[in-house]
Amino acid sequence: MTTVRHEATVPVAAAGRRFDQSLAEMFPEYSRSRLTGWIKEGKVLLDGARVAPRHLVRGGEQVALEAELETEVDAQPEDIALDIRYEDDDLMVIDKPVGLVVHPGAGNPAGTLLNALLHHSPALAELPRGGIVHRLDKDTAGLMVVAKSMAAHTALVAMLARHDVHRQYEAVVLGTMVAGGTVDQPIGRHQHDRLKQGVRDVEDGGKEAVTHYRVRERFRAHSVIQCNLETGRTHQIRVHMAHLGHPLVGDQLYGNGLRLPRGASQELIDALRGFRRQALHAEKLAFEHPITGEYLEFDSPRPADQEALIEALRADTALHPIED
Repeated sequence: MTTVRHEATVPVAAAGRRFDQSLAEMFPEYSRSRLTGWIKEGKVLLDGARVAPRHLVRGGEQVALEAELETEVDAQPEDIALDIRYEDDDLMVIDKPVGLVVHPGAGNPAGTLLNALLHHSPALAELPRGGIVHRLDKDTAGLMVVAKSMAAHTALVAMLARHDVHRQYEAVVLGTMVAGGTVDQPIGRHQHDRLKQGVRDVEDGGKEAVTHYRVRERFRAHSVIQCNLETGRTHQIRVHMAHLGHPLVGDQLYGNGLRLPRGASQELIDALRGFRRQALHAEKLAFEHPITGEYLEFDSPRPADQEALIEALRADTALHPIED
């Protein structure tokens, strides 16, 4: 087992909050249940003393944490192929294919990226979420970084929170977009559908979400756009583009159904009807290595189905030029 040691100061802004709640905000790389257990076991001290998880902090106290990392995940290793683009002792970068779920859950108890990672590197079982610090939807392809050491995990979580990880996506959306821009709209769980997220006021449970986008290519009734994320909320690009009135092609959750341009060729009709996932690809990932400081940048080739969709849209536009 791995021993972890941390020393930190309780933020003044945490005054009046429970110790376990404050600790979870200070150390987001650990689950709250794990931190609560460590508090009860005396492995986390506040100003050198043991306190209860419900103890209210005043801010400014010194926290000392020393504990043994036990198995954090209970998923089973599975021999599932991984497209590893980079790997060292502290992290790996993988190119996730379409259709691979990241974490086990309802309806997907096995056959996930986490199962594959545990087979490739069993020690990941000791890390929170098996080293996974951000995620992609099942039907989104592209690049992800996975921590392999606790030091890298802690640093990557902090880097993501500071927006120090460059994440770039390509999406195909409905409608002809004229120009790019920024969507700065908080996102939270949908009021009526537990499977969906939606634009929500912060006072109503929404969390900051910022997406920058620009138009790469315009077609008669569709556009290819580049999206760069400042934040990483669940379904962020899908929610923000739907909010603008330009949902992603193939998005069964946030889309408005199939739309065919007038006079569309059979090739385009087949391409649009056959595209049954959100047209989204995590194409670029760049960051400074959290341990060595080396700048790392990776590109993922466009998935074949998205390439075929864009080619069909280009061919249609060649037959029916857009009038500016």
